[in-house]
Amino acid sequence: MQEGTETSSGHPKETWPAPGEPGWSGDVYARNCPTRLLLDRIADKWTVLLLTTLQARPMRFNALKRRVEGVSQKMLSQTLRQMERDGLVTRTVEAAVPVSVTYAVTPLGATLVEALQPMIDWAEARMPAVATAQAAFDRRQSAV
Repeated sequence: MQEGTETSSGHPKETWPAPGEPGWSGDVYARNCPTRLLLDRIADKWTVLLLTTLQARPMRFNALKRRVEGVSQKMLSQTLRQMERDGLVTRTVEAAVPVSVTYAVTPLGATLVEALQPMIDWAEARMPAVATAQAAFDRRQSAV
């Protein structure tokens, strides 16, 4: 098996460039590693929150901004643009006055939401335990 190739159930593809190939830097995950680049997108909190929000139904920009508290207009715009570039959402412009722009999850985006669902379930089920651990940590830190 070629160095830089990992085998896993259903995923026998390269996860980083092999030595001598373009992009090889000696690191396990080079800067331009496709896996790393995609994980950077998935690990972005706004991407996950927007995907799960759009999973229910297509939404307009301002409706998304209201539903995902804390996201700035700039960050929402940048994240949606990147998600569209990655093929996770579609952007539909309707010529109306004012112009109406609607975002929807693509079939590819839906498979990502499906893959993320166990992590989301884990987070929701374990939040009380995480909150307890955080409080214990904070108590220990304030005692120092």
